[in-house]
Amino acid sequence: MTTTSVIPADLVPGIDTEARKVVALRQTRLLLAAPIAIALVATLITATMSGPADPKGQPATGAATIGLYVGMLAVFVVSALLGIASTGGEYRHKTMALTVLFAPDRDRLVTAKYVAVAAYAFALALAAELVSLGVLLIAARGKFELGWRLFEVLGAGLLVAMCWAVLGAGIGLLLRTFSGAVWLLLGWAFVLEPLMWVVAKGFGAGWMAALLPVSATVAGVSAGSFDEAEVFAPTPAALVILLLWTAAVGAAGWWDLRNRDL
Repeated sequence: MTTTSVIPADLVPGIDTEARKVVALRQTRLLLAAPIAIALVATLITATMSGPADPKGQPATGAATIGLYVGMLAVFVVSALLGIASTGGEYRHKTMALTVLFAPDRDRLVTAKYVAVAAYAFALALAAELVSLGVLLIAARGKFELGWRLFEVLGAGLLVAMCWAVLGAGIGLLLRTFSGAVWLLLGWAFVLEPLMWVVAKGFGAGWMAALLPVSATVAGVSAGSFDEAEVFAPTPAALVILLLWTAAVGAAGWWDLRNRDL
C-alpha cells in the first residue's frame, strides 16, 4: 500500500513541505531529541531505584515505570510546541502570507500542518516509549508487569501526543503568535488548570475538572491509576474528552485562518 493510497494525492506535497519545515531548524531537531533523552535517563533512574511492583501502589504499572511517564510528559510538551511552531511560528517570522501565496487552498494548508505535526508527535512518542520499554526490560525485571495495562499506557501515549500537537497548532493559528501561545499553553497546563482542579474539588464539583484537557491527558495515560480521584475521568472517557478538545481547537484554528485576513 502506497502513501498516496492512504493520503489524498493533492495533500502529499503540502504535507511534505510542512514536514520539511519542522526539521529545517537545528533548534527544532534538538527539541525533538530532548524527550528521548529524558525518557532514557528518567526510566533508568526509576528502574534501578524502585522496589518490587506493588499491586496497590501508584502508578498502577509500578514505581519502576515512573520514568516512562516523565518521558511521556516531555513528549506531550514538545508535541504541543511543535504544533505552535508550525502555525504561530509562521506569524512570528511573518511567513504565513508567503505560505498562503504558494498554497492558496487554506483548507489543504491547515490539513497539511495538522497531519505533519501529528505524524512527528506520533514518531516522537513511539521512539521515547520504545527507549523506556527497552530500559525497563533490561534494568527493571520483576519490578513491573509487562501486560495489557502497560500496553494501554503506551497506546494512549501515542494518541495523546498527536492530540497535543494538533492542539498546539490550533492555538498558534488562533493567537497568531508563537511566544503568546507558548506562555498560554504552559501557564494553563502547569498553573491554571491544576488550580482549577483544587477549586472544583473544594466545591464538590470535581467532575467539572475532569472535563478539562490536562485532566483528560493525565487520566488517559494513567491506566486507571487515579480512578478514585474526583478530578480525573475513567481512561476511555478521558481520551474521548481529549479528542473532543482537539477537534474543537483544531476546527477553531482552521476557521480563523480560513475566514480572517492575514
